[in-house]
Amino acid sequence: MRILVIAEHDNKSLKSCSLPVVTAASELGGEIDMLIAGHNAADAAAQAAKISGVKRILHCDAPLYERGLAENLAQLVASLSADYSHILAPASFFGKNVTPRIAALLDRQQISDITAIHDAKSFTRPIYAGNAFETVEISETPVILTVRPTAFDATPEQAESAAITALPPAEDTDLSAFVSRALTKSDRPDLANAAIVISGGRGLGSGENFKDLLEPLADSLGAAIGASRAAVDAGYVPNDYQVGQTGKIVAPNLYIAVGISGAVQHLAGMKDSKIIVAINKDEDAPIFQIADYGLVGDLFQLLPELRAALDNSA
Repeated sequence: MRILVIAEHDNKSLKSCSLPVVTAASELGGEIDMLIAGHNAADAAAQAAKISGVKRILHCDAPLYERGLAENLAQLVASLSADYSHILAPASFFGKNVTPRIAALLDRQQISDITAIHDAKSFTRPIYAGNAFETVEISETPVILTVRPTAFDATPEQAESAAITALPPAEDTDLSAFVSRALTKSDRPDLANAAIVISGGRGLGSGENFKDLLEPLADSLGAAIGASRAAVDAGYVPNDYQVGQTGKIVAPNLYIAVGISGAVQHLAGMKDSKIIVAINKDEDAPIFQIADYGLVGDLFQLLPELRAALDNSA
């Protein structure tokens, strides 16, 4: 049994969400190949070769893969699929974009966002915004999976490098073209991988309050900043701050929810956090039902006091 892991990368280095996918693949028990499809991506391929458990790196280097266009990448994976029993990708925006196209090309069913592997044909995944879990069994091959990165540990590096095999590109589909990319630059930790996340909700009232109240506290804690969907929809912060079912799934060591009521959609993206602290003036807010620590009160008074206490203890 051979397994293909589709790596997410930026042509220079692997994204950390690819490492738990290798861990998940190792539980299936077969030989693991990892696909690095990009342009001038030799550094990413060399990094992937150091991942423990990976037998071979398939390096496809061509300009049509530079921007990670899902249509071209799906065509490449489909051309390789006959050699594999399983095809895995992270359940990130990248994976969610690519794997449905692979499944469509192969006329196969995809199983999304798996959190546990029981055997080669049986998997667990959350449903109803994480309020229930279902076990899915599938008989067709290849099995196409996306893996929730927070459900599996990251695979460590190994001393020896896996073999790197060059692949020719597939035909350009001409179905999409890269126009531009707008990136948010920040000195703070990446939201999806941060050890500490502080998120704000509609209770903050404005984007200015995010800047004046949450950013100084995040700087004191070395934390990433997130937001509820309501705060994003209100225009307080950009879309890439959103934590939740339709945003980013996070599982930091510490998650601080400020002015967030605790809608099911938001809880689905953060309830696996190790410690959850909730600050809300409504003592009946649903967020308190999953919080390890709750602080009922006016956030506009409590946040400056919390920051002052942190600064004094530093």
